[in-house]
Amino acid sequence: MNNIENIIPIPEGQSQADFIKNDLGFNIDTNDPLTKAALSDSVENENMDILGSGELMKKTLIKGEINTRPGRLDLCVVDIDGKLEDGTKVENFTDYKIQLGDVEVVQGLDLAIALMDVGEVAEITVFPRFAYGNLGRDPDIPSSSKIIYNVVLKSVTMEPEIDEMSYEKKKEFADKKRERGNWWFSRNEPVLAIQCYRRSLDYLQPSVDNSNKTSQNKITDSQLQALFADRTKVYNNLAAAQIKTEAYDTALESVDNVLRAEPENIKALFRKGRILTRKCETKRAILTFEKAAKLDPESKAITQELSVLRQKLVNESVEQKKLYKKMLGSPKKIENMSSTASSKFKNKLAVWSLFGGTLAAVAGVIVYKFAF
Repeated sequence: MNNIENIIPIPEGQSQADFIKNDLGFNIDTNDPLTKAALSDSVENENMDILGSGELMKKTLIKGEINTRPGRLDLCVVDIDGKLEDGTKVENFTDYKIQLGDVEVVQGLDLAIALMDVGEVAEITVFPRFAYGNLGRDPDIPSSSKIIYNVVLKSVTMEPEIDEMSYEKKKEFADKKRERGNWWFSRNEPVLAIQCYRRSLDYLQPSVDNSNKTSQNKITDSQLQALFADRTKVYNNLAAAQIKTEAYDTALESVDNVLRAEPENIKALFRKGRILTRKCETKRAILTFEKAAKLDPESKAITQELSVLRQKLVNESVEQKKLYKKMLGSPKKIENMSSTASSKFKNKLAVWSLFGGTLAAVAGVIVYKFAF
């Protein structure tokens, strides 16, 4: 059963959309396909086009208990059977636990399960874009496969308070999300990988106040060190995913989090060097790779990066000199300009000398006239 209590009843004669807009004060677009699907009650054997594109369809086979749909981050227990269009079974899970919205299943299922009630049995048809895409999944799901799932939503509970979780539970949740992030990263889905890594970090935060916890939930110093070590690992992976999305500033923050804990982490230094290279901070990148090279002098990758950057620095210096020459002109021209300027200065000096002499003569006459 969903453990959300005190559900506000909808007034008689008022639609769900009107209630949300007028009574709860949320503006919603009732024409948006996903919103429309979220507001619709499940009707047996009726196809629901969740996204309005025909790429994600849900058919309720057996209705569940009304008003028990899960919310984002709720923990769901589901049975999942997946098959290809030719009937080949490719997935089978019983009492499978997922956290909704954390892409622990393919995106199509993540969206569709949010529209199921507890006890509901549904057929969910997921087109490749929201399943395994062009890559497929070795060895059983070919590229660009549509998958038909039979899903039973068995129970829903709210996400536990992270700060109240035991060390073992925190580690279990964090590891699961990190591993899922690695899976998405391996499929070249860095945005989804980033989502998973960030959620993993949520479970690796130290408790606000460990002193008031029960002996069961209190984390020891050694366990705290283990959590920090896991955080470092996740931040390193997060930086790699952020580099792929070209989010270099946030990637630099992530990698610096690693280096604050482990200043000699070669992976982090290598990634920092690459980030600085992409940010066109050549000198800082060279210094970072040089530090990495001292720690791992046999690394061909580090040596190659250094070689390229040093040549780039030489090229930049040559280009700067050319630019200065272009701005100032050739040395002969500069010499002529200096000679001309000097000549003009001498002529002006002569004029001012003559003018000064004339003034002196005139002054002498005036003085003589009034003095004698």
